[in-house]
Amino acid sequence: MDEILQKIKKNMLDKEILLSSYACKSEKAIKLLDEEDDMRPDFFKDIDRIIHSLGYTRYIDKTQVFSFIQNDHITHRVLHVQLVAKIARTIGRSLNLNEDLIEAIALGHDIGHTPFGHTGEKFLNDICKREGIGYFCHNAQSVRVLKDLENLNITVQTLDGILAHNGEILQNVYKPDFDKTKEQFIEDLDNVFNVENYSKKVKSMTLEGCVVRISDIIAYIGRDIEDAIIVGAIKRSDIPYYITRVLGNTNSKIVDTLVKDIIINSQEKRHIELSKEVFEALMELKHWNSKNIYESEKTTVNNNVLENLFNNLFDAYFEKISNINYLTKIEIDEHTNHSDKIFYDFLNSKTRKYLENTDKRRIIIDYIAGQTDKFFLSECENNVYGFRADMLN
Repeated sequence: MDEILQKIKKNMLDKEILLSSYACKSEKAIKLLDEEDDMRPDFFKDIDRIIHSLGYTRYIDKTQVFSFIQNDHITHRVLHVQLVAKIARTIGRSLNLNEDLIEAIALGHDIGHTPFGHTGEKFLNDICKREGIGYFCHNAQSVRVLKDLENLNITVQTLDGILAHNGEILQNVYKPDFDKTKEQFIEDLDNVFNVENYSKKVKSMTLEGCVVRISDIIAYIGRDIEDAIIVGAIKRSDIPYYITRVLGNTNSKIVDTLVKDIIINSQEKRHIELSKEVFEALMELKHWNSKNIYESEKTTVNNNVLENLFNNLFDAYFEKISNINYLTKIEIDEHTNHSDKIFYDFLNSKTRKYLENTDKRRIIIDYIAGQTDKFFLSECENNVYGFRADMLN
């Protein structure tokens, strides 16, 4: 590497001397594959690779909570990951942790999320169980996209933080497994796909991963309330006083309360911690949101139709893929059925290793999981008999 570039990299790494003794410094970065060095520290390089990935591009049209609502102020997945990154970096900077690693984990943590959010995730998991091919969890799928589908050689610490981010599980203390190895990460990843509920057991190997995990909850818990108010699912006055007394009743106040509480209670510690009062209020708010927002009619009105669509689209793809030799490059020309074209493009873009070693049914799961909301509906119109997107509310 050129002498000037080496000096620039050294200057970047020297700044990490000021980080906490519990921070994961760039010199500790673990790569799955060897590669030529450049001026960027490895976690910084992870950020670049993630934001330039195809999966990141597709965040733009993926549901956060509310689907089929025409309102430009409703949160989509792309905004959510940016909010997580900003909140996590605020906490990380205050605790003297590695902000590059935090940002990489945050920006990549939902890259494997399905169309139509957790609803779509449930339907794909049900299909996986029905087909006997294990399970579907978006956190493990995010790792799969970066590691196996796009082959980006992201560091193990970033991938591990993504795998361990499970924002649906709230704890008052988040303790990393500082002794976790690359081999243990790979074992965890395999187990999430093959052992039911294993995802709930995964612990991050870094304190930075713990920060992103709690920041995921902080980023969505109040923002979902604002979205629910916009679409008329709830009124602000509906939120119980025993919650708002502690956390506040606006997204701004909720984020401010939670971030400050974590920073105050996590100083110079080997873990991330919430105070008892704030943790209990946050747990109550999470339960309240589940009942009044995530299970509300505004959110679930199309679930039965969507479940049928996920199943029918999977079946349609399986019929197509069973009738072609996808180990040979599929030629796309003017005679190709338009409804099959992009499906063939997906297969054509994958390595021979992936095609030879991946079950056909898992290939279809990978393909559907990566689709945006609009593309999923378009594929349903082309492949599911009698369906039109305007049938949905």
